[in-house]
Amino acid sequence: MEHTLKITNVLSDPTRYYIYQYITKRHHEVTVQEVAENFNIHPNVARLHLSKLEDVNMLISETKKTGKGGRPSRLYRLSDDVIQLHFPYRDYMLLSKVAIQTMLTLGETGKQALYLTGKRFGTEIIEQEIAKRTLGEELDFNNKLTILKSAATLAGFYPEFEANGDQSKIYFQIYNCPFKEIAEEQQEAVCSMHQEFLKGMFEALFDSVDLVEKENIISGCDTCTYHAFVTN
Repeated sequence: MEHTLKITNVLSDPTRYYIYQYITKRHHEVTVQEVAENFNIHPNVARLHLSKLEDVNMLISETKKTGKGGRPSRLYRLSDDVIQLHFPYRDYMLLSKVAIQTMLTLGETGKQALYLTGKRFGTEIIEQEIAKRTLGEELDFNNKLTILKSAATLAGFYPEFEANGDQSKIYFQIYNCPFKEIAEEQQEAVCSMHQEFLKGMFEALFDSVDLVEKENIISGCDTCTYHAFVTN
């Protein structure tokens, strides 16, 4: 409870909150000077905000040489700690573990039900994004890519997307796995479910998709990276 109060106190400052949001979307380390310039504040003020976030383990930092001479720079990045605030207390992590374990006790039938459910939720999150657009609006490739980005961001993936010239292949990276803690215990089941979730997203927009995983966070990579071969 004491740590929760410290976190809420740290995030109560609007500038500090937006700095944390900024870092979550950068996908790499930031310096005091970078934060100061982006938020138009003095470097000493930026350093104070970053230190406050580090004090509650929302960020971690290390000193590195830049290769440009001079003093080493202190670089800040997101910590691996999971920050959860629930009032009153809720343990959704435990609920997730119970649900996954229950499905797996049913054997292959349970696994297939898990994968189908994941795919359905992937489809639904895209349908929700489509519903926000003008009724009857025709979706071209760029519209579909925008919807994918929006839905993936909403799902907490912190994604990056890039398409090739003929719009037949989409490269995308996921910098945050919302299921990481559960996946570390049940990698095969959770990662397979996640891949079906992604297929549901793509198949709601494209005529066909072949999704190929290239990198996986749970296997020690920095991101989950995929190539999606699509027919528009």
